[in-house]
Amino acid sequence: MVGVSDVQSSAQAPAAARTPVGRPVLSLALASMMDEVHAHSGAVYLLAPDQPVLEMAVMAGLPRAFAAPWERVGLSAPIPVADAARERRLVWVGGEEEMARRYPRIAVVLPYPFALASVPIATESTVYGAVFVTWPGAHPPDLSEHEREHLTAACSRLAVRLERAAAQSISPQPETDLVAAPLVGGMAGTLGAVESARMVSRLPYGLVSLDLHGRIGFVNAAAAELLNVPVSRLLGTQLWASVPWLNDPVYEDRYRAALLSQHTTSFVALRPPGEWLSFRLYPSTTGLSVRITRSRAVSEMNRAVPPPDGAPSRLVTISQVLNLAGALTEAVGVQDVVQLVADEIAPAVGSQALVMLGSRANRLRVLGHRGYRDAHVVERFDGLPLTEPTPGTQVLRTGVPAFFETRDQLERLYPARAGTRDGFEAWAYLPLIAQGRPVGTCVLAYAEPHHFPTEERAVMTSLAGLIAQALERALLYDAKHRLAHGLQEALLPHSLPALPGIEAAGRYMPATQGMDIGGDFYDLVGTTERTAAAVIGDVQGHNVTAAGLMGQVRTAVRAYTAVGQAPEEVMRSTNRLLLDLGAELFASCLYLRLDPAHGRAVMSRAGHPPPLLLRPDGRVRVLDLAGGPLLGIDASAVYPATEVALPPGSLLVLYTDGLVESPGTDFEESLAELCRRLADAGEQPLDELADGLIRRQGHRLDGEERLDDIAVLLLRAVG
Repeated sequence: MVGVSDVQSSAQAPAAARTPVGRPVLSLALASMMDEVHAHSGAVYLLAPDQPVLEMAVMAGLPRAFAAPWERVGLSAPIPVADAARERRLVWVGGEEEMARRYPRIAVVLPYPFALASVPIATESTVYGAVFVTWPGAHPPDLSEHEREHLTAACSRLAVRLERAAAQSISPQPETDLVAAPLVGGMAGTLGAVESARMVSRLPYGLVSLDLHGRIGFVNAAAAELLNVPVSRLLGTQLWASVPWLNDPVYEDRYRAALLSQHTTSFVALRPPGEWLSFRLYPSTTGLSVRITRSRAVSEMNRAVPPPDGAPSRLVTISQVLNLAGALTEAVGVQDVVQLVADEIAPAVGSQALVMLGSRANRLRVLGHRGYRDAHVVERFDGLPLTEPTPGTQVLRTGVPAFFETRDQLERLYPARAGTRDGFEAWAYLPLIAQGRPVGTCVLAYAEPHHFPTEERAVMTSLAGLIAQALERALLYDAKHRLAHGLQEALLPHSLPALPGIEAAGRYMPATQGMDIGGDFYDLVGTTERTAAAVIGDVQGHNVTAAGLMGQVRTAVRAYTAVGQAPEEVMRSTNRLLLDLGAELFASCLYLRLDPAHGRAVMSRAGHPPPLLLRPDGRVRVLDLAGGPLLGIDASAVYPATEVALPPGSLLVLYTDGLVESPGTDFEESLAELCRRLADAGEQPLDELADGLIRRQGHRLDGEERLDDIAVLLLRAVG
């Protein structure tokens, strides 16, 4: 597994210190790789310096627009290249159905039959990026041994070259994508070519040649007549750009489907006012040949108008919208939504900054922002009454979008904004409406004056609907999250008491699944001037019910301690309490009485992992105490007590099973590793030691799930 530390410690030097490589290393490596395995398209991604982000460096075989939503992706993103780089393994997706099952966000944008392999670019010590290559849908469902070996070997060789270059502070310079050049510029001046053109011109049906970008390189007279557009206006343009009634996402989709799957595709389109034409697309690795004929009328098609000049191409916009819809379903908290809009929506509409606004108690709340150099310019609006005359409050109250193409337009309607100089000159205020009510406002800012035509306003308003649904879920999640954490903090001790002869430190870390709340607990309380009691336990579950029962158990243990019960009696009483409550949850527990003045501790255990004792001589001992079953199972259970010597300088380590248990690991090996770590670091201050134990490798790397809570209580006897 590759962690973020691998990314950040990559041998890539800062950009200012690097010198470029003269040859197109990445392009040549990718072309050779694709040629050997007969792949149709591919791309090389490199890890960005000091960020867990993969950036597309070069693409071959298809226009980059096909992969526009994934030109820059996080290392934890659920896509094949990220999986390959993060997990240092070859990822194979054998077809359309497997892609839909494993990578639904890609399948939504590219729902075509094709196979894909992604391979890490890595040496033994460093990951530099990953490669993906694709084959048409006719590829066998399994990757052949030859293809697997060649791709792996080629990526290993590329990784070695990058490693050597990085050692010399050299990095690849930007390289041109390997896409076939357009055919515009005339036919070759040979007699055969001229005669071929004459032959084609005499055919009764239309023929058009498109390059990989969809640009027309050749068109015969019959095609121009059928399309009702002169040849001179067609050459060098995209078919859907030159023929207004073909400017439709459905027709672009057929072009993309043909290129990616390398299968013949077709569609019919209505040429105004009432004639239907049939288009058949024959793809190859260099482009497409299109045959156009007259067709009988088919079911009615009513499509949208073309985008205005200068607007993003609909091909890219649709891909980004579909990708955004999938990404927003994965957003958890409000900041996730803000980041996704900044990464996906703002670049698609040309915006340079954004603010997400909400409301609470009839006041404006700034939920998040990106792109502002001075955060105070935005955050000064936080807490503003909703009755204040500002565009943000107005849109939030009314649910009506507002577009300001220049600063003068904004200040004419809202003179108070004249004193706010944020460095932007145009704004789109989009109401976020979910379940029929406004939940927030998304403000998109532009560095220059910006014209918002009707079509663009409609698209942005529709996108706001997607954002609103995600924001509503995120606000609810954050509210539950705050409630859960407030409950957890109320049930656990805010601090541990200072007791004579004892140093103590405690830590709790919730599981990352569920509500980030659980049933692990610990406590320390003085019983007399010279003695103390400590407890650590784990109530089954990671939810509010478990946390509530944990609070009851902790309170009961304190009560039984206060009345002077011995350790074994405390455990029996707590066991009976759980059974009387009828909670149907079990709990493990370890309870002990500490007497540092006499160098001893008396312990009783109920199904809990054994404590560790670090002796003054540096040796670590696992205290395999006698004990009883989990609390809450058997009313007649007994919990024998065991006395342990605790000389000055000794350190007791109490913990819950989340510290030593995880899927795929052996408990004894994990316990042995914990003992080794304790022996190496046992002389550290207790706070540092506690932090180190719960953050050890494997328990919370960025982007990694933690399946169980962790609680740790450290007790050191001092002379």
